Amino acid sequence: MSQTATPRADAARNALLDAALIHAGFDGWTAATLARAGAEAGLSPGEIELYCPGGGLDLIETWARRCDAQAADAVSADPARKVRERVTNGVLFRLEAMAGHEDAARRARARLLLPDGLDRGARLVWAAADTIWRALGDPSTDGNFYSKRAILSGVFASTQAVWMEEDDPEKPRTRAFLDRRIAGVMEFEKVKARWRSAQAGLPDLFALAGRVRYAARTRP
Repeated sequence: MSQTATPRADAARNALLDAALIHAGFDGWTAATLARAGAEAGLSPGEIELYCPGGGLDLIETWARRCDAQAADAVSADPARKVRERVTNGVLFRLEAMAGHEDAARRARARLLLPDGLDRGARLVWAAADTIWRALGDPSTDGNFYSKRAILSGVFASTQAVWMEEDDPEKPRTRAFLDRRIAGVMEFEKVKARWRSAQAGLPDLFALAGRVRYAARTRP
């Protein structure tokens, strides 16, 4: 998202977003919605173009970033201590940041599934997962950094789809679905840990094969 980053620009985009959320659920994240929201927020067409050069996609990203920030604050204040519970709560906090705007969220997802929105949609899902892990204080810097975020991105995206379609404000079906997904991830991690533990006591077969091949080549 290539946008002007100043307090004034942020305030303008937030005002535009607040106005757009009222209409996006019905009319989508269209140029007409953006123009109507701009008028209600007291912004001129030139200001709309300046602050959201990417149109509705920029405004969807503004919403996603706002929800990420709210989720990060909630995760940081979460009294839960078990990693599984904190990750589960992190996903729920991120979804709850959109509560009351399910229709707008559905229209945002539809917009991001269009060809010009696919890349941005993937980046926003990754950003949500990254936000949760960072708020949890994840210390990983190696391959785990990417695998954790890739796995949580899948969990978040699939759970969000259920959340969007559930009318009950308590979201019991969403919570049950998320619990099953997290349980599956945790079981996978246990299996992976057992595999690594078992492999630790075995010789490095690749290194051994390399030494055998090298010895064969140097044999007189």
